[in-house]
Amino acid sequence: MRPSFFHHLHPPSIPARQARFRHTLATGGLAVFLSLVLGFTGILEIFYYIPTPGEAALSIQTLTFLVPFGGLIRNLHYWSAQFLVIVSIVHLLRVVFTGSYLPPRRFNYLLGMGLFVLAILLDFTGYVLRWDEGIHWALVTGTNLIKSIPLLGTPLYGILVGGAQPGAATLIRFYGWHIFGLALIAVVLIAWHIFRVRRDGGIAVPPPALRITQARISRKELVRREVLAMLLAGVALLLLSLFAPAPLAQPIGETASFTGTARAPWFFLWVQELLKLGNPFLWGVVVPLAILVIITLIPYIFPKPALSELGHWFPKGNRLAQVFLVLVLIGILALMVVALLPIS
Repeated sequence: MRPSFFHHLHPPSIPARQARFRHTLATGGLAVFLSLVLGFTGILEIFYYIPTPGEAALSIQTLTFLVPFGGLIRNLHYWSAQFLVIVSIVHLLRVVFTGSYLPPRRFNYLLGMGLFVLAILLDFTGYVLRWDEGIHWALVTGTNLIKSIPLLGTPLYGILVGGAQPGAATLIRFYGWHIFGLALIAVVLIAWHIFRVRRDGGIAVPPPALRITQARISRKELVRREVLAMLLAGVALLLLSLFAPAPLAQPIGETASFTGTARAPWFFLWVQELLKLGNPFLWGVVVPLAILVIITLIPYIFPKPALSELGHWFPKGNRLAQVFLVLVLIGILALMVVALLPIS
């Protein structure tokens, strides 16, 4: 049988040892699968969503409760977005903890970091599009962080929000960025990222002379494994969407007045806690950006693993990068736990 288009996206064969699930964790394929689910369900949601302050939350309620299978579509879209962020984090950890960013893969690592940032921004903008009382932190505190930037903060805030305070212009701009700006860029980067994986030879492995075994599997077998992982993930996603509805709160008005306790979306809870330490520009902008920049530059500024260590977990050569990433992860998780604790 001649290879299909999907088979041609993979190298003809790859080392069997590095193709095992416990090495790849299937995060790359799952990220692509979740992106496809997001794209399909997002297109369906466009037919019912109305990007105006008076109609946005109501149109979501209409989709959820009145449109046949509308609630399921929205739940699939919501949970796919959350899991895409989680899978992207795990994928980043896997790449660093296996040293899979050595040349010629350094540029593709940068593309992956770009996709990671886009996943968070898409989640954030989609969060705001609900336009209900649950988006208080994202709409007010999150956008005000832009205003805290010296010199450029006020004009950037005006460009982002569309006025002196959040309103109709804010919603339409977030809608435009979510649908056309960020999503289109993500499509281009995903295609580029997949192309680079194929061009760079697939999974990072030691040179042939340094490998423990020379066993390989065909791309047909690799595609079979990826399809199986996607089917299992699809079943789990469907079950979760059937029994765990996406958040939905009361609509807000044109003036963006809110009730209740403001809380950031889960992936920004740690930033919410950092803001309690003092200066919003320092703790809400500089510190998160510094962490992101250092992680992005890991292939360039940290010691690199030896070629013989590729294809193995936790190579000694990049132990410093591993420790840094673990400390960052522990710090972020600790701040998230504190943010979730009930306020006495």
